[in-house]
Amino acid sequence: MSYLVAIVGPTAVGKSKLAIHLAQAFDGEIVSADSRQVYRYMDIGTAKPSPKERALVPHHLIDVVDPDEDFSLALYQEMAYRSMKDIQRRGRLALLVGGSGLYVRAVIRGLRIPQVPPDAEFRRSLEEKAATEVYMALYEELEQIDPDAAKNIDPRNIRRLIRAIEVCRLSGVPFSQLQRSEPPFRTLVLGLTTAREDLYRRIDSRVDAMMEQGLVQEVEGLLVWGYSLDLPSMSGVGYKQIGLYLRGQMDLAEAVQRIKYETHGFARHQYAWFRLKDESIHWFDIGEEIGEPIQSLVQGFLNAALSCQKGFGK
Repeated sequence: MSYLVAIVGPTAVGKSKLAIHLAQAFDGEIVSADSRQVYRYMDIGTAKPSPKERALVPHHLIDVVDPDEDFSLALYQEMAYRSMKDIQRRGRLALLVGGSGLYVRAVIRGLRIPQVPPDAEFRRSLEEKAATEVYMALYEELEQIDPDAAKNIDPRNIRRLIRAIEVCRLSGVPFSQLQRSEPPFRTLVLGLTTAREDLYRRIDSRVDAMMEQGLVQEVEGLLVWGYSLDLPSMSGVGYKQIGLYLRGQMDLAEAVQRIKYETHGFARHQYAWFRLKDESIHWFDIGEEIGEPIQSLVQGFLNAALSCQKGFGK
């Protein structure tokens, strides 16, 4: 049995910073659980770790596909397991870090993902429905066929809604009833949280920093290289709004405000995946002193793991 430490929580709460600290303290490597950081050339808007941070600690599952390549939950899970197995084979600690709830759940709960290949025509019909009707039309359709899945999907996440409906319609299996298998490791899950007002301030500061770092130029470059705003990779918060600004459909101030507002909503939705009442998650408020308590918890987890391994070896 191998061991994994997962760090979860809403965007901008400080997961990456904690992960780097723990990786340095416990000889670890980081496996990203971020559905946007998998795309190359999309650095600023996805808040990827800086080159300096990536030089401090090895990071996995960042920059693995181009923005116009397909990327699925099943592929992510396969690559994550492969990365963690390699990390653990080398005697190091794997840290799963990110705010993409379904990605985290697929790994730590061992979801058996339905092998339903994408149906381009079916997807196109749903995309047209979303474009010609209010986006809630897709959400309401999913609520009818799989209400449990609808509870865990942001109504504005068109890509995820389409995939959930696709799986339901083409396989006959509700998206929410993905089968589970026992993952090949034991997991300690750490959660970071903070007061809502503080989280919003952190998000707004991050967005302002992204603008200063050149988010407009990053999106402009992607468009020049031929990556359309219609791509799933370009539909994320930040890229979509700056794309509309570059098309002349809104001014820059409005685009920035929309990025902040929609990121607030995204953060609220993340708490649907990572619930504060979930007893399997060890929650820590970043407004308090958490460094030593977290380090002690991880050390205790690893000590228990080592004792267990010694016990089996007798």
